Amino acid sequence: MEERAERLLIVDDEERIRKLLRMYLEKEKYIIDETDNGSMALQQALHVDYDLIVLDIMLPGMNGLDICRRLKSVKQTPILMLTASGNENERLEGFKVGADDYVVKPFSPREVAYRIKAIVNRSSAIPFTSRNRSSCSSIILNPIVIEPAGRRVLVEGTQVHMALKEYDLLYYLALHPGVVFTREELLQAVWEHDYTKSGDYRTVDTHIKWVREKLSPISKKAGNLIQTIWGIGYCVRDA
Repeated sequence: MEERAERLLIVDDEERIRKLLRMYLEKEKYIIDETDNGSMALQQALHVDYDLIVLDIMLPGMNGLDICRRLKSVKQTPILMLTASGNENERLEGFKVGADDYVVKPFSPREVAYRIKAIVNRSSAIPFTSRNRSSCSSIILNPIVIEPAGRRVLVEGTQVHMALKEYDLLYYLALHPGVVFTREELLQAVWEHDYTKSGDYRTVDTHIKWVREKLSPISKKAGNLIQTIWGIGYCVRDA
């Protein structure tokens, strides 16, 4: 059976950037749609099941952060955000609203294509850590149930919608209950890009915080399953 070609949406108000990305991504056999307007991008993203969206922050109609926030409230489409600013707070705000990766302009189109391929591969039906497992059976950490085949997280039967990295982080910890991981180890295991060179360990802390914030309103016990081991890192175990 012939494999389905992945479909991407490029959202940027600069035609030069759209054309450059299209050229590189079509070489990788992706099907490309594009738009220069934020409001139109949201409508397209809601009605088409894209495999990934490349999303600029500064857009006419609606900015990229608002698009990401609204889309992630109803769908799990991976989003790679583009920005002209390298400001750390802006990058963290992008992750907070659900962005899966972040690229600062000017960028290498080859690097963007690589990052897109990595995200699309990780967000496929077989999760990234399953390459080390012989099965994709559910992980049960009462009251959390993680279903790898569908990348679903259930707390007391209620589905919790998580961004790609939030899910991957929780899943990786849940695969190794009781094992304490340093921030560096989690960066290397969950984030494909080498954040360790910049010492950006705050990325792990921030994502742990967001995972807890999504679990705790449904079950306090679920929110407490990820424990901070002071001076070392994090682990999943019963409180």
